[in-house]
Amino acid sequence: MREMTKQFLEAAFAGESMAHMKYLIFAEEAEKKGLLKLSKLFKAIAYAEYVHAKNHFKVLKKLSDDMKDNVQSCIDGETFEIEEMYPVYKNAAEFQDEKDAVRSTHFALEAEKIHADMYKKAKELVEKGEDYPAEKIYICPVCGYTVEDEAPEKCPVCGAPKDKFVEF
Repeated sequence: MREMTKQFLEAAFAGESMAHMKYLIFAEEAEKKGLLKLSKLFKAIAYAEYVHAKNHFKVLKKLSDDMKDNVQSCIDGETFEIEEMYPVYKNAAEFQDEKDAVRSTHFALEAEKIHADMYKKAKELVEKGEDYPAEKIYICPVCGYTVEDEAPEKCPVCGAPKDKFVEF
């Protein structure tokens, strides 16, 4: 693929991905306000944006037939966020005394550490031809803290109660 086309598709992938997430966030808020049909509209168009992003992702050849490569891509991304991105973002937020940004980058950094470990475990298993063993995965809806099998009584990162955790 020629470089300009690749750069444009990568930018399109990023834009479609952000639109997808933004619309899901708007859908959640609309639902909380009782605007169920507006929520449905946001969710539907979010799905269309996901389709666009997925198409760009495939054309960019970022999806491998070998699941080990896909998991390694996740490890690489999480490691970058842990070692470079979030420490710098958090540092800048602290320097500029942006307390909400400090909190959100701290929450993300702590969750990314767990995600990287989970993906490393997943890669070892995939290399052996095995599936991931956790029956359930729980996510804190406040900070993103992630845990297998059972949610803690209280989130160790932000203090959210067990009953708020989302089960997958």
